[in-house]
Formats: sequence, C-alpha cells, structure tokens
Amino acid sequence: MDASPDSAYRPVPPVRRAVVLGASMAGMLAAAVLAEHADEVLVLDRDELPPGPAPRTGLPQAHHVHLLWSGGVRVIEAIAPGLTRAWLDAGARQVDMPADLVLLTPHGWVRRGPACQFQLACSRDLLDATARAVLLTGPRVRVRTGVHAEGILRTGTGARTAVRGVRVRELATGAAEEVPAALVVDATGRGSRAPEWLDRIGLPRVREESVDPGLVYASRLYRAPDGAAGFPAVGIQADPGRPVPGRMATLLPVEGGRWLVTLAGTRGAEPTREAAEFEAFARTARHPLVADLIADAEPLSEVRLSRSCSNRRRYFERLRPWPAGFVVLGDAAAAFNPVYGQGMTVAAQSAAVLRRALRAHGLCAPRLARTVQRGVGRVVEVPWSITTGQDIRFPGATGRPAPLAARLTHGYVDRLSRTAISSEEALRALFDVMSLAEPPTRLFRPRTVRAVLAGPAGPPPAGPPLTAAERSVGRQTVVGAPGPAE
Repeated sequence: MDASPDSAYRPVPPVRRAVVLGASMAGMLAAAVLAEHADEVLVLDRDELPPGPAPRTGLPQAHHVHLLWSGGVRVIEAIAPGLTRAWLDAGARQVDMPADLVLLTPHGWVRRGPACQFQLACSRDLLDATARAVLLTGPRVRVRTGVHAEGILRTGTGARTAVRGVRVRELATGAAEEVPAALVVDATGRGSRAPEWLDRIGLPRVREESVDPGLVYASRLYRAPDGAAGFPAVGIQADPGRPVPGRMATLLPVEGGRWLVTLAGTRGAEPTREAAEFEAFARTARHPLVADLIADAEPLSEVRLSRSCSNRRRYFERLRPWPAGFVVLGDAAAAFNPVYGQGMTVAAQSAAVLRRALRAHGLCAPRLARTVQRGVGRVVEVPWSITTGQDIRFPGATGRPAPLAARLTHGYVDRLSRTAISSEEALRALFDVMSLAEPPTRLFRPRTVRAVLAGPAGPPPAGPPLTAAERSVGRQTVVGAPGPAE
C-alpha cells in the first residue's frame, strides 16, 4: 500500500521526514499528527495492508472483542475530525454506557440507565480499515509495506545520543536500507524490539514490568438471531476476589448483523479452540446468559485463540539519557490485558501528547522526544494501575504485588463498584474513569465520596436487566429478568 503514487513522489530531506514503524492504531494516529509538521511521514509495516475490513497477519488479536472507549473516541476526533462519523457510516455502533449494556460485575448486575459514556462497537478489521482510509491518505503520508525494521541509526554518544533514522530490510528481496529521519516513532506493538535497539546503541537497559493473570482468549463470530437488532452488549465479569480461576464472557453486536463472542479464562480455567467446547465454557462463567444467547445462533467462524494477554510496561520515560529523535507509543510502551479495553484509548491519548509537544516545540527540537516519552509515561500510569491492580488478584497471577497505597485505593474503588450497583453518581464516576474520559480524581469528588460512604442503596437486580423484547432473543428467556423498560 502506498498512500501517494510513486509518480508523484519527490525525495524529502531527512531533516523534514518522520518515520513511523507500524500501521497500528497508535502508528496511524502518530502519522496523522506528524503530517501537520513534517514534509513527509513514512509509515513502514511488515504486512500488506488490506484495502478493506479484512484480517492481517500482524494483528492476530483482531479476532477478539475490541472496545474503543469514549475517552479515546473524543481524542481521535480532535486529531482527525470526521473519523467517528466514518466509523458509524461503515457499520460501527455507539453503545451507550450503561443504557446499552447488560453487565454482571463481581458485585452483581448493573442497572441500565441514562448514558454517561460510550463505546464504539465493531470488528477490529472495520475499525482499522476505516482509520487507514482517513489517517493514511494525506498528501504528506507515504506507506511502505513488506519491510522489517532491524534497528535505529545513532549519532553522538552519552547525553548527546540521537536517533537519526532506521535500518530496514525488504522481506521479499532481503535488501537492506538506511532511512534517515528527524524523528522515528516505534508503534510496532507487543513485539517491539526498542529495548534491544537502545541497548545496542549504548544506552542503559530499559526497566520492564509484567503482571500476568494467565489469561487465554477464545472468540467466535455468530449470525445474530432474528429480532436482535439493537441488542445490548453483554459482559459477564470474573470476580478476582474469589480464590478460584476467573472465567469471563463478552458478547458484542458488530457490523453485518453479527455477534462477536469472546470468552476468557485465567490460569487453570483456560478455554480451548475446540468448537464443541465453546458454548460449554461460556456456561461456566458466573452467569449462563451468553451461553444461552448463542445456543441456537449460527456460527460464522472457527474459534480463534490468543495467549498474548498479559500486562507489560516498559519504563522508557525513566531512561537516562533518552535519545533525541526517538519515541515509543502504544503497546510498544505499555500493553494491557484486553479485557479492560484500554489499549486504543491509551494510544490515542499518547498521540495527543505527541501533537501538543510538536505544536509547542516543533519536529526538530532537541528535547521533543524526551518530552513526549515522559508524557506517554503519565498517560500510561492510570490504566496500568487499573488493570494490574485487578489482574494480580487472580489465583496464579504473576507479577509484583501492588504497593500499600495502591491497595488502599483499590479498596476504595471496590466499595465504589459495589455502590455503583444502585447509585447513579457512583456508576457515572466509575464509567468516567474506566473510559479514561476523566482522571482518577473524579472518583474523589465530594458527591462521589458521599455516595461511597453511604454504600449501596439496595440489592442489585435479581437477574440480567433485559427488556421483554431482548428476553425473547435466543434461549435466554429462561434466565432473563425484567429490564428498565418494564
């Protein structure tokens, strides 16, 4: 894929070129931001990028449920006005929280009510294809596929170390090439080799931390039954406070009249790729709603499995010195357990950090990269605390336990979550922070604290809060409970 025809291409001096490694969501957003300042933005990727919504080799996790929270949507819309409309026109759906959500938390079923935040619901293939059509088609953006980044090019030593390009290899021919640039952005995801590259040019080893609940994902597509138009998203969460392996089930209505179902289990309760076992595993979650919904639905795909679900953070922002001309974004900097849906929103907020720094300092400013990397570290901090604070509690989880202050905060959040079952104020605060639309201080506003201190106002719904029409879809008429519309 080449966003600009070769016949129209003119060489650009390296001082005005930016190179983005990886056409991930983080990479595409970075390219759009850099196009405001560089004469050329060159996006390099190993994969051939499909022209429409289709799988690609370098994104195996695309088969699973992906959630783009409203906190990320709003940031992306500021970077690329009109992209949200393009997603909706292509078939994505806005799922309002909690109005369009049937959710079982560790504390019970969440009442459906007025929307406070939302998620975009669609397949990852559609999400990426639509983003490519908007973010990678500007006159200053070029895309080269079938190339592999092998390392970064260095100038200077010690505190004067700078990255001035990247060394790549054509996968088809094996030919090596050096691509000079004023700025190199690594958005190559979990497989990023940035720590190795930095070590190779003489910088200290980057500190890395991992929290792994041993989670395995299994996903399958179904044809939505008749009468399922507008059906809510369904989430059956595990309870990390129980001394048993966690089992989760998610059903997301996606484009084309389909349901995407993702099951997950922690160490000791992992799902398999066997189609005959898929529904049976869904039935072992804390409630059989998802299993009942898919019992008579027509499968449209095989079962896809993924084991790359741990939380991993690389503390690039703490590296001294940090080289000029090099930035690491997205999963390459911090990768999260996908169950929380934080990754793409963090990528968007990190791209916004890059945008602010470019506008303040310019593409060639010596301290630009260091400023951006520190900003990315701050963006990562909150979702890292949210995800790892929960995941470390599952039996068999590996990683460093949360410090005392974090455990005290998690205790407060746990009480807040329990209160949110029957308190609109607590529920709104929880969704505001989970969607990364508001900072954690949102949880400590006086009204929210008063609600948490008062505790739950009553018991949670006795069963899934479904309307009469929703209860008539699939076999879940057996387990559905009256919803808010009745």
